[in-house]
Amino acid sequence: MQQVIDWVFTEGRHLRDSNSFVHQFAQRLDVAGAPVDRLMIGLRILHPQLVATSETWRRDTGTTLHIETVHEIRLSERYIGSPMQYLVETRQPLRRSLVDLPDDAHRAYTELAEQGHTDYFGLPIMIGEEHGATMIVSTCAHGGFREDDIRQFEKLGDYIAPVLEAHGLRQLSRSLLNTYVGKRTGAKVLAGMIRRGDAEVIDAALWFSDLRDFTHLTETLAPDRVLKMLNDYFEFIAAAVTARGGEILRFIGDAMLIVFPIEAREDASAACRAALDAALDARGTLGALNHLRRRHGEPPIEFGVGLNLGKVIYGNVGAPDRLDFTVMGPAVNRTARLESLTKTLGRNILFSREFAERIDQPITALGEHEMKGVAGPQAVFALETEC
Repeated sequence: MQQVIDWVFTEGRHLRDSNSFVHQFAQRLDVAGAPVDRLMIGLRILHPQLVATSETWRRDTGTTLHIETVHEIRLSERYIGSPMQYLVETRQPLRRSLVDLPDDAHRAYTELAEQGHTDYFGLPIMIGEEHGATMIVSTCAHGGFREDDIRQFEKLGDYIAPVLEAHGLRQLSRSLLNTYVGKRTGAKVLAGMIRRGDAEVIDAALWFSDLRDFTHLTETLAPDRVLKMLNDYFEFIAAAVTARGGEILRFIGDAMLIVFPIEAREDASAACRAALDAALDARGTLGALNHLRRRHGEPPIEFGVGLNLGKVIYGNVGAPDRLDFTVMGPAVNRTARLESLTKTLGRNILFSREFAERIDQPITALGEHEMKGVAGPQAVFALETEC
C-alpha cells in the first residue's frame, strides 16, 4: 500500500474536492490490487439541514456518487440498527460476512449481498477526539477480505485522516458562512474580503420586507408560536427569492434585507424582474400557508415589500474584531421606507421610479411621498393588479 500512501501525501492532499479525492483514492487502491468493489467515505458536518456528506465509488460503474444525508435519517429504519449507527455510536471497526445472511439482517447488508458482495468492513476515522469520518469497503471476492487486507485498511485510515480533516474544515467554513451570511457573501469572505473597511460598490435590485403587527403578535402569542410563525415566514420568502437569484443578506427581527446583484449593466432589468417575480411568488405561497394556519387556529401572516434599484456599498463594517457584512447607502434606506409606506398606502408591494422603469408589468403611480431621512418627496409606484 506504500504507493497509495505516497499518493495521499503528494497529489491527493492537494485535491480540494472530496469527490475527486475519494474517486482517485479508490482508483489508486484498485491499481494497487486492493480487493475493493465499493468504497464509501463519509464526513460528519455541521450544517442546519445535513448531518453528513459521503462519496461512494463503485468498481462496476467506475463512478463516484456524492450523497448528502439529512439529520432526520437518524430516526429512519435506514439508520436504526444499521452498521453506520454501530460505527457512529461505538467508534469501533465493524467486520461482517455478507454470505448466508440471516433473515433479519439489516438492508445495508442485504442490498450489497444481492449485488454479489461477500464481505464488509467499516472503519470509524477519528479526527482529534471526535468521530469525524467513516470509511466503508466491501468486496465481491470469493472468500471475502483477507486478514492482511483488514490491517492495510486500518493503516490507510490513519493516513487519510489528516486529508479528511482538511476537507471537513473546508466544508465547515462554507457551511457556516453560507448559513449565516449567504452563499455569495460567504464566497467573498473565503476569498479574503475580511478586513474592516473591505468593500465594493455594486448595483443591485433591493428588497426590504417585514411582518404586519409583529409587535402585537409577540405580546399575545407564546414564544414557541412566534418562532414558528417567523420560521414559516422566512422559509417561504427564502424559497421565492433564492429561486430567482436573490440572496438574503440580513434578518433584522421580523424584517429581511435581500439583494439581487447586477453583474452587468444590461442585467438591471433582469434583476428587477426577478425581485418582483419573487415578491409575487411569495404572495402566492402566502395564501396556501395562511389557509393552513387558520385551520390550526394560528393568526395569518401578512407582510409588505419595498423594492428599489440603486448603487450600494457592499462590504465589512463594525468593530475591529466583530464585523458585519452588509449593504449600506441611500438606496437601502429608501427601500426600507418604501416598505413602511405599504402600511399607510394599503399595498403589499411598492417600488421606486428607478425600479418601475425596469419592469414590464402594468403599474400605477401613487404620487410623491415624504420618506424619513430622504431629501424631498419620492415617487412611489405599485402594480395595477394591486389597486
